Amino acid sequence: MKTNWLRRLGLTSLLAFSTLPPAHAQAACPGLLDHQFINLQDGSPMPLCQYAGKVILVVNTASKCAFTSQYEGLEKLYARLKDRGLVVLGFPSNDFGEQEPGSDQQIAEFCRLTYGVEFPMVAKTIVKGPGANAFYQQLAERTGSTPKWNFHKYLINRDGSEVVAYTSLTSPDSRSLLKKIEQFLGQP
Repeated sequence: MKTNWLRRLGLTSLLAFSTLPPAHAQAACPGLLDHQFINLQDGSPMPLCQYAGKVILVVNTASKCAFTSQYEGLEKLYARLKDRGLVVLGFPSNDFGEQEPGSDQQIAEFCRLTYGVEFPMVAKTIVKGPGANAFYQQLAERTGSTPKWNFHKYLINRDGSEVVAYTSLTSPDSRSLLKKIEQFLGQP
């Protein structure tokens, strides 16, 4: 009888522990991030929910633009702050002046070879107008700001409740952008 009771207790304890979330469980996915894209670098599915709990800098990019050199600053920013929770997400788009005419493979190679880009990027997409992807439509609705050119930026806080827009003229090392990133990184 004592053995049966211990077995039940052991089983009950095991069941109780098995219902606890793992210590490394990901934050709940805010509705804003409930989108999936294709990863530019390897063609795999790229659910944005994997970035829940991170501070996200979303940038529509192009390889043949006067702002293309911002890739360098974006990569430096990502490398410096990724361990603290910053993710830079690149969204290549041919929407402005047809300055991203290449294939996904050409874009990925250009970014890697020219600027050493390691931050995640999605396959080429539309970011403006009625054909804009749903994620960009939500970002525009939330901020009242649509991209006017390449390298427009949206900064999203950890829980997706706050989104701030920055024009293409805002460089990755801009004081105002860095200050807001630090503020968002300091929030739980």
